[in-house]
Amino acid sequence: MVGIFLSILVTAISLLVVDILFKGVVITSFPVALIAGAVIGLVNAFVKPIVSVLSLPLTLVTLGAFTLVINGICFALAAFLVPGFAVHGVIAFLLAPVILAAANTFLTKYFAEKYPSLPPAEASE
Repeated sequence: MVGIFLSILVTAISLLVVDILFKGVVITSFPVALIAGAVIGLVNAFVKPIVSVLSLPLTLVTLGAFTLVINGICFALAAFLVPGFAVHGVIAFLLAPVILAAANTFLTKYFAEKYPSLPPAEASE
């Protein structure tokens, strides 16, 4: 349970980084970022696999580039579901999920190395 909360917290911090870097991404407060972090996790767990399988032919034709669009769709869906979180513009739609993933990876690795006793986020908890 603690691992899942820490994962949501890291995603929320990463979302705030994305908010700073992109004018097209708007997050009104830290509680909104926490809720958005949880919603992004749920969208990535349940919606993204279905969309990825359905768009597999297009992903293969574009040699994987369509994955950026899939990530943007999931990011925009999370923004649609969370009041106070919005995505405006094509650049934010395509690049904000990439920066989110990079910041999330960096922060997760940082906390894992700095505090090795923290439990990892597992769905079985």
